[in-house]
Amino acid sequence: MCIGAEECVKICPANVFEMVDGKSTAPRVAECTSCCACVDACPTKCIKHSACP
Repeated sequence: MCIGAEECVKICPANVFEMVDGKSTAPRVAECTSCCACVDACPTKCIKHSACP
């Protein structure tokens, strides 16, 4: 569950994420480069991506 740490927002080079009501959302998911930085940065590991182990 997203705790609003904003780590994904800060680290994403494609600017995929934004915060809405204290939670991370991915309104620009089509811009994702599959770098997996968000998956690694999320403290609760709630971000899943098929390209990331």
